[in-house]
Amino acid sequence: MKQRDIDRLLRAYSFFERRVWKVTSTIPAGQTRTYQWVARRIGNPRAARAVGRALAKNPLPVVIPCHRVIRKDGSLGGYSLGRKKKEVLLTKEGLQLTEFRKEGKNERESKVVQ
Repeated sequence: MKQRDIDRLLRAYSFFERRVWKVTSTIPAGQTRTYQWVARRIGNPRAARAVGRALAKNPLPVVIPCHRVIRKDGSLGGYSLGRKKKEVLLTKEGLQLTEFRKEGKNERESKVVQ
């Protein structure tokens, strides 16, 4: 996909969403940032949840690496292609993950080991 095609596709989305994706695109492979970090970088530090919603709408998850954005407690959060795919992508980039059981729930979740 050429850059002009990407630009044309992204024009259909809000200015806020495009800013979130632009900042997310600066996160280097093998590193993660929090939803709050992205919110601060776009100048709206209280918009962490809105950042998550914008990332969920990411039309190009391979080009715009939203899998590198995690919760502030180190847990992975959501991913449009599924949490398992997020784990695979982060592991391929060299990050170590650990599993833990959510308190009061019978399900496991992964965390990035810092």
